[in-house]
Amino acid sequence: MNRGRARRFTVLAATLFALVMPTSLLAARNANAQTQADLLADIQVLASDDFQGREPGTDGESKTLRYLARRWFEIGLTSGTNDPAHEWFAPVVVIARVPDGSTAEFARKGRHQILPPGSILMVTSGNRALVRDAPLLFVGRGLKASLGRTELAGRVAVLLDGDMTDSLRQNELLAAGAAAVLTVLDGDRTLENVIGHRKRSGYALADDATGGDLEGFITDKGMAALLKGTALSLKALEESAARPDFQPLALDITASLEATTHETRITTHNLIGKLPGRRPDGTAVLFVAHWDHFGVCAEPPAEDLICNGAVDNASGVAALTAVAEKLSAAPHPPDRDVYFLATTAEELGLLGAHAFAENPPLPLKRIVAAFNIDSDAIAPKGTALAIVGRGMTKLDPIIEDVARHERRKIVANDEANVYAKRQDGWALLQHDVPAVMVESAYGDLPRLEHFFNTDYHRPSDDLKHPIELGGAAEDVDFYVALARWFGDIRKVPAP
Repeated sequence: MNRGRARRFTVLAATLFALVMPTSLLAARNANAQTQADLLADIQVLASDDFQGREPGTDGESKTLRYLARRWFEIGLTSGTNDPAHEWFAPVVVIARVPDGSTAEFARKGRHQILPPGSILMVTSGNRALVRDAPLLFVGRGLKASLGRTELAGRVAVLLDGDMTDSLRQNELLAAGAAAVLTVLDGDRTLENVIGHRKRSGYALADDATGGDLEGFITDKGMAALLKGTALSLKALEESAARPDFQPLALDITASLEATTHETRITTHNLIGKLPGRRPDGTAVLFVAHWDHFGVCAEPPAEDLICNGAVDNASGVAALTAVAEKLSAAPHPPDRDVYFLATTAEELGLLGAHAFAENPPLPLKRIVAAFNIDSDAIAPKGTALAIVGRGMTKLDPIIEDVARHERRKIVANDEANVYAKRQDGWALLQHDVPAVMVESAYGDLPRLEHFFNTDYHRPSDDLKHPIELGGAAEDVDFYVALARWFGDIRKVPAP
């Protein structure tokens, strides 16, 4: 069969298939295609270079929020801030702190211990942190559970790094009363690694109490120089820390340590809309997606300088908007109010979600369920859903009931929970809001991980590259079903 005849045969076969296809199946296929088109239209705007990567506190934020607020108003949503002074846009003040100064002086028996240049770094999350003439206490790997305030108060805890580069041990020592923590980089991590990580801006909400913590990092050569003239060596300390009967050891050395930061305040905004319920009872269903991304994230000579965030998370905001549009266009809204929250500063540490929870438009205990949508444009049509946060709330059985009703498959395991702490739902969970992510993107972890290893948080997450919307369009229909089910005061009674 030649190419022309083959093409005509394919068209004819498709036409015949369409003629015999059940009307309901054809309608569903057309509806999915229309939802994909609607999602793409919003993503094309939000991920365009004109929006400059949607960085909080920039003109890109202003364009993003104006566009979304106009879309939501035209859809038929009302302001959900419940604050006449700030309709639609709830202010979020974020503090950015960049390390600015680092000083460390050590003494033994009144004589200064000289360290090699560039062998130590002191950092703090506050404006300034300082200790003077504090004695050093060697705590090994920092794993001894009995270390308490009596041993640590007023002392600098000296901690071995080795291959354990987590920050949990440092935080526990500070919380237990250590005046400061000095980590000895005796493993693979170098001071350059630490500087590259810790010299970047740190972010926090303006209302959060920060400061008082003082952390230091010293090279193995710096620690060897610090111990010079004592009866100890770094190797001896490492050997003692490895013994089962290890006990903290006071070092015959004192330290005066200081770290300062430069502070910048950024005023950014959450966008909150509401679809009023037909039988409101003071409870609500909440849908969430973060609108922010990294803005201009590369430098010349790179050709592409903007992190457009097409998948992360223009696709999630587009899905959020599509859910609002479908619910608003339906003849009857759910019984309960449905809130739509586009958060800021998710990429800076879930800060917008925390700000929402700390100043909510309704009591948090009145939120029946919250569903976060993040990086939804990954999986193709037909991919099973996964619950990110499975087992962490009482929502799972109800979600599974909805899935059976909608003929959607849900992955039975909790492997997707590895991502639970990396999304806005986690911030809400910390405030006792029952929040999960239910997405097809997380139902195919190899495909998701490929995205994380390639385009994620890079300029290549844009529409110059193919974007998959089949699964996202199906997810939108499932979110609508979730809104109706959880919004039904008979199916899901008020908490």
